[in-house]
Amino acid sequence: MTEWDIRKLRILRTLRDRGTVTATAEALRMTPSAVSQQLTNLSRQLGVRLLEAHGRRVRLTDAAHLVLLHAEAVFAQLERADAELAGYVRGDAGEVRVGAFSTSVPALVVPAVRRLRHDHPGLEVRVREAEAAEAYALLSAGEVDLALSLAAHAPTARDPKFTRVPLLADPLDVALPADHPLAAAPGLRLADLSGEPWIFGGSGPWSEITTTACEAAGFVPEQAHSAAGWTAILAMVGAGMGIALVPRMAAAERAPGVVTRVLKADRPRRHVVAAVRRGAESAPAVARLLAALTAAATARDAEAGGRL
Repeated sequence: MTEWDIRKLRILRTLRDRGTVTATAEALRMTPSAVSQQLTNLSRQLGVRLLEAHGRRVRLTDAAHLVLLHAEAVFAQLERADAELAGYVRGDAGEVRVGAFSTSVPALVVPAVRRLRHDHPGLEVRVREAEAAEAYALLSAGEVDLALSLAAHAPTARDPKFTRVPLLADPLDVALPADHPLAAAPGLRLADLSGEPWIFGGSGPWSEITTTACEAAGFVPEQAHSAAGWTAILAMVGAGMGIALVPRMAAAERAPGVVTRVLKADRPRRHVVAAVRRGAESAPAVARLLAALTAAATARDAEAGGRL
């Protein structure tokens, strides 16, 4: 029977995800030579060629992808085993590490933690602020147990490494200077703002979300200023330098001189998801945090529905 080495399979999977031996070594805190040696040994154990030269880099062979297809099921089963063992050993106690994007921390994570402190005081949640790409890299590397991100920037639902849980469709409102001619206009639509100067990030999730929402309304927004933080964006809106789409979850960031309008006709949204390594969702601590996040999202969704 073929000898399957879990540690070496994890190295192979990390190489597939990271793309280079050097990046794999950095992610796993190994040397590049150690990574190469372990993969050479795995190839010998399995009796198939796993890597082939591709310029100055290496790429996985078809045999390597076949190996990983079956290995993902093994990894998921091991996560479930860890989850059941944790439930047996810890009972109602434990620790969950969360990687979450900035606006989700006060809007979802903090209410979830408050709920858990009341219902499961032995459960500790550790939070690490991280954008989507970093959060999933941390989750894949085992450095966090749960990642919160925007669906548009999360791995697909077919990714065998993760289980995704939809949490919230967060409404996008438009922030206008208080003295803007349309600040009190009835039935405001995005199309009414097509000629306005817009403020959003130069790249990344928020740039794409803003441009996608405006394009759905029939125009391409003219970017007057580029900023990533809500403090900076809303300060510029308040100064009359432009307008911006603002997620409802960032409501706590409201600034003087800014009016926020609900776009009832357009109803733009961004979708928030949680993800765990496949199989880990049955761990008692992770399952309780997911339930608390879902409850926080449901409460926020009901609040948003009341405003529309």
